[in-house]
Amino acid sequence: MSEIFKLRTRSDIDEEAAVWVWRMDSDTVSAQRRDAFDVWLRRDSRHRRAYEELTHVWTGLNGLAEAKREEKIATFTRPSAGFPPAGRNAWWAAAAAALVVGVAVGAWMQMGNELRTLATAVGQQRKVTLADGSVISLNTNTIVETNLRRNVREICLRQGEAHFQVAHDRSRPFLVHAGDAVVRAVGTQFEVRVRGDRQVDVVVNEGRVEVRPDSAAESASTAHVARATGRSLVHTLGAGQQLSATGDDYSVVPVSTRRLSSVLAWRDGAVIFDDEPLSDAIAEISRYTDARIIVNDSHVAAFRVGGRYRTGDVQAFFDALQTAFPVVIHHGPNGVVFVDPRP
Repeated sequence: MSEIFKLRTRSDIDEEAAVWVWRMDSDTVSAQRRDAFDVWLRRDSRHRRAYEELTHVWTGLNGLAEAKREEKIATFTRPSAGFPPAGRNAWWAAAAAALVVGVAVGAWMQMGNELRTLATAVGQQRKVTLADGSVISLNTNTIVETNLRRNVREICLRQGEAHFQVAHDRSRPFLVHAGDAVVRAVGTQFEVRVRGDRQVDVVVNEGRVEVRPDSAAESASTAHVARATGRSLVHTLGAGQQLSATGDDYSVVPVSTRRLSSVLAWRDGAVIFDDEPLSDAIAEISRYTDARIIVNDSHVAAFRVGGRYRTGDVQAFFDALQTAFPVVIHHGPNGVVFVDPRP
């Protein structure tokens, strides 16, 4: 009988690394734990790099006034990462409280450099101005790392969604790394959303950007196919265009002014649906709440939804559903919400 092995993604490795960063940040680490840590490091060459990157983030959080270990961890991992169950809820309650005003930590200036780690909790939006004058708007449950140097401005969108208003500076390219793609801009406004390990959306609302595979993710086969077919690995987007990248596949489509307003509505604390299936609308509204929303009926899931809703008032969305459709909302245990057909 053959065995099926699941290849681990970058997110899986980051989560394991985050657990080890937390475990090793202690004055008393047992010899047994150190041995287990060494075994984990040797198991995969990617482990050490992920551990070092997240240790850098964790160390930077020491600059946050009165930061506690359990609060720092929320900036680069999720509750499912494998922390001991007994204390997980308490830790994450404390972390969420610490993130109510947003986490912007580890910032310093040295020789023209600026390094920051920014994060938002579920349901939170935050706007941050960088030292160069660029403005980053973070949507719900987002983690951004910035590294501004004399010759380049690099941003890493680890998860979530962010809008970038880039200060003009041709001597320092502005690069946003997200998934397997990197977005290059000089002076422009655009949004990047990470939907999965290898799925990234880029929308430009002003100026132009270039999107290409990240050099670390670009495979030899991808480059060979591009040369053989004459297809460029660099995609240039102008205002009113959207690029969706899934691994090596890139697609560029025009975006209407109306659609662009809907995509960017979260910056005003709103989400807009325009004749979309209820299943899609619930997937989007779920980003702004810790509740797990379940629709078991396929007929209900196919209802078409429209309207503008506040991201901070998910209950109003539920109320609107019950008014507009023959559905009833049931609140179950553990934050589960059921959208069922009305009897």
